[in-house]
Parts: sequence; C-alpha cells; structure tokens
Amino acid sequence: MTPRPNKTSVSALEALERAQWIAFAPFVFQAACVLRDRGVFAAIERSPDGLTLEQIAEQVSLPHYGVRVLLEAGLGIGLFSEDEQRRYQLTNTAHYLQHDGMTRANMDFTRDVNYRGLAHLDEAIASGKPAGLQVFGEWPTIYAGLAQLPGQVQQSWFGFDHHYSDSAFPVALPLVLKSKPRRLLDIGGNTGKWAIACMRHDPEIEITIMDLPGQLDVARRNIAAEGLLDRARFLAVDLLDERCEVPRGFDVIWMSQFLDCFSEAEIVAILRRCGAALEGDARIFILETFWDRQRFAAAKFCLQMTSLYFTALANGNSQLYRADVFLDCVRQAELEVDAEHDGIGLAHTLLSCRR
Repeated sequence: MTPRPNKTSVSALEALERAQWIAFAPFVFQAACVLRDRGVFAAIERSPDGLTLEQIAEQVSLPHYGVRVLLEAGLGIGLFSEDEQRRYQLTNTAHYLQHDGMTRANMDFTRDVNYRGLAHLDEAIASGKPAGLQVFGEWPTIYAGLAQLPGQVQQSWFGFDHHYSDSAFPVALPLVLKSKPRRLLDIGGNTGKWAIACMRHDPEIEITIMDLPGQLDVARRNIAAEGLLDRARFLAVDLLDERCEVPRGFDVIWMSQFLDCFSEAEIVAILRRCGAALEGDARIFILETFWDRQRFAAAKFCLQMTSLYFTALANGNSQLYRADVFLDCVRQAELEVDAEHDGIGLAHTLLSCRR
C-alpha cells in the first residue's frame, strides 16, 4: 500500500508540475546560462518589438537549430513570450537573469564552482567529506586550494562571496566601530575587503588578519594597493588546529561569513578560543546569514541551497545555519550575545558577543 503524502497548500496538479521542474532542473539551468551568455537575451532586449527565430540566429551567430531548441526551452521555462508573428520578447524573469546582480552571482557560482561537484553530493552526505572537491583537486577543504582554483572558478567564488558581504559591510561598519576600537582582529579576512573598509573609515585603527597563507597573500596585495600596509598585520593560521590560540590584546574580534565554514563542534571550539582572548570590554562581532531570519522566500531558498555547497565542495560538515542552532554554539562556548541586528545588507545578522 502506497503511503498517503502529507497535505500541503498546493493542489495535486501543482505538485506534479513542481516535481517536473525538479526533474528537469539541470536542463532549465543550462539553457538559461546559454541564453544569457550567448547574447540571446541581449539581442531580443535591443528590439522593442521582439525578434523572430531567424533574426535572433543571425544576430548571435548560432545555427538555426540550436537557437530554436533554446527558444522553445525558454518558452517552457517562462523566459519568453511569443506573439502571432512568432516574435520573441523577454519576460521579467529573463530580465532578472540578464541584469540582476544577485541572480548573476548565484548562477555563476552554481555553474563554475558547484555544478560538477554536486554530482558527488550523495557521497559527501554519507562520508561527511567534501567529495565533490575532487573535480578541482585533492585538498581537505576548498579553502586550502582556493588560491589554486582555475581563474573563472575563483572569479565566480569571490563574486558570490563579495556580492553578499559587500551589501552588509557599509551597514555593519559603524556598528562595529562605534566604540572606536584601536586594534581589530579579522579572523578569516579573505581578500582584505573588511580590513580596507575599516582602515578607510578610521585613520587610526590597526588591523590584524588571521587566515590561511594563500588568502593572506591575496589580502596583502590588495591592502598594499590601497597604501594601507603600515596599519595591517598578517597571521597565518589554520583554526582547525586546536593548538592554534587566538592572540590577546584586541578591542574587537571580527568574523564575517567565516564560522559557517565549520561544523557545530568546530564553531564552539573556535569561539571558546576567541572568548579566552577577550580582555576588558572587548567584543566579538559575528556577521552571518541565518536562513530562518530572512524576510523573503527567495532569500531563504538561496541560503538553504547554498548549504549544499558546503556539504559537497567546501568541507563536508558545515552549512548556513538556522539561527537557534548557531546561537546554541555561542552559548556552549560560554559567550553572551549582548546585541543582535537583523536585516544587515541583503541577508545578514550581526551578533555582538562578550564573555
């Protein structure tokens, strides 16, 4: 006897239609990428009255057959409308695929960084290892090999990371620097964007970046290009090594989109070491994305899907967390959250913690 499915707010017909979207999701994605990157969207957009198949094929210099199957797929996806003269025009969805920065960052990240590796998701789930990372190289985590990834993969990885952090930094900056800290420790400083923003904001602050050696090389080059090296220090560490202590003497310890790169047990261990380094009124500021703190369904969906990147490629054991799961890690580390700010940038929450 087949068990009855749980009832939902959608009809059986709608549920069946959604199931087909899932079944053909790779086809939908790849077709949309080709339509965007081969200039089909741009060609149609340039013509107020739309274009026929023949006109599009001529403008984008692709075979008639290839353009036809793409356009017909696009009709099914909902990217085009077609009039009685069979002229194609863009829908709003196609407009966002062509022009929206978040959508472009997400698509490039999915295609260049994740697509091949996600084929190993089942193995990653079972093993707790980033099984999909093998498509790029033999590293324990993607962070260890980040500086060695192919150029386009790096570009899409950083484009994705920076798109979200760039929206949050201008809002978080005055909150973090309100107390005028003199020394700030940036753990997981990546390309140095936060450090540069802090030093531009406050001409007296000194920044120390703790990160893996490859990332520090990138940060050092970027900070040097801004003429700010005299106020920057660099500390090469692997915080998965529990023998690695967090240095004392900082007014602020900052972690942006960093702790989601670790399992719950690893987060607790890192936060305990950060807590042990706090002196006086020093604070730990954590900038993270919690999928259950989002205002919009699309934002929640993006974060829930991105967790599978961590599973298949990044490290095999972390995710973008539900807020209460993450906050429980903070409590286990014997830290107190004394302020929470939701709605930072596109999707972030800023936590202020003390011992």
